[in-house]
Amino acid sequence: MARKKIVRKVSSLEGQKLSGNRVTLNPRMARRSFLKLSALTAAVSAGSLAPSFTRKAAAAEKKEPYPGSKKVKTICTYCSVACGIIAEVQNGVWVRQDVAADHPVSRGGHCCKGAGAIDMVTSEKRLKGPMKRVNGKWQKISWEQALDEISQKLLKIRKENGPDALHFNGSAKVSTEMAYLHRKFAAFWGSNNIDHQARI
Repeated sequence: MARKKIVRKVSSLEGQKLSGNRVTLNPRMARRSFLKLSALTAAVSAGSLAPSFTRKAAAAEKKEPYPGSKKVKTICTYCSVACGIIAEVQNGVWVRQDVAADHPVSRGGHCCKGAGAIDMVTSEKRLKGPMKRVNGKWQKISWEQALDEISQKLLKIRKENGPDALHFNGSAKVSTEMAYLHRKFAAFWGSNNIDHQARI
């Protein structure tokens, strides 16, 4: 009796067809259409794998080094995965990067952020000093002025509202060492209000 009730409920659902004891969710999908769709899915999947083969082929290509440069094995600092990077350094300046084909994690690949990791150093938009917005316009200020103003505001907040009035928010663009110092600062400040931007 219970089975008949279940069968009636299933058969009454919109877009479903009861065939014996078997429910077909899409009665318009014939076997031939299903096979065509499966073949198309396999082709698209194979096409999406092509970039990884291209990356590995590109990693295998040897580029002529800059005169007097050296290659340094390092890692990408954008996230905790730590994919491998071969940084080419000339006169103390990071001038070019390659994927680390032998890296156990990234295996010769990068995400879009890792592929542009060098831009953190070479980008024209990179800030090289503190800036302050005055009357709606940004202007350069000294490190001394920046540290004085920021520390005074922080101490005022702590005095008036306590250490938990502050939230420390991490970034995907800092190194592991910077993240460690960030967490230490929050602990010494006296607050556990710290999190990473990816969770927020």
